[in-house]
Amino acid sequence: MPLQNFPAVFQEKRGVFVTITRQGQLRGCIGLPYPTALLGEAIVEAAVSAALEDPRFMPVSSRELGDIDLEVTVLTEPRELDCPPEERPGCIEVGRHGLIVSGLGRGGLLLPQVPAEYGWTSAEFLDQTCLKAGLPVGCWRRDDVTIQVFEGQIFNEKAVYPE
Repeated sequence: MPLQNFPAVFQEKRGVFVTITRQGQLRGCIGLPYPTALLGEAIVEAAVSAALEDPRFMPVSSRELGDIDLEVTVLTEPRELDCPPEERPGCIEVGRHGLIVSGLGRGGLLLPQVPAEYGWTSAEFLDQTCLKAGLPVGCWRRDDVTIQVFEGQIFNEKAVYPE
């Protein structure tokens, strides 16, 4: 799908997540954490996947479209935390950083807005990302578990187009 009349950033490879909510409740959230596709194409792919392929939910139906809200988070390239495992909480800024936990054959990601929404500390954020990956709480303290951080620029249709 050609993207015409869009700013140049849409032709850059970027990671992106699309979050769908319905009446304030999560309805789907899928994305591409690494810059493997052009931003414009990545947004379309993530939006379709969030609506139709999030395994936690039934596909979004046409009758729901009037009630859903979309949020797009454009990501910076993830970078590995460069500190000993026990110092990881001090290297994470809640509300600024998103996390990717990888290890023991599993991986999980939480966006930067999640810990701020729940009021988590950086250690709780690490624990919750481990749980999202299907790993035990506290596994972030292990040398064989990798923690990557990224930042995200959030675009919410309600913030852009208030009612």
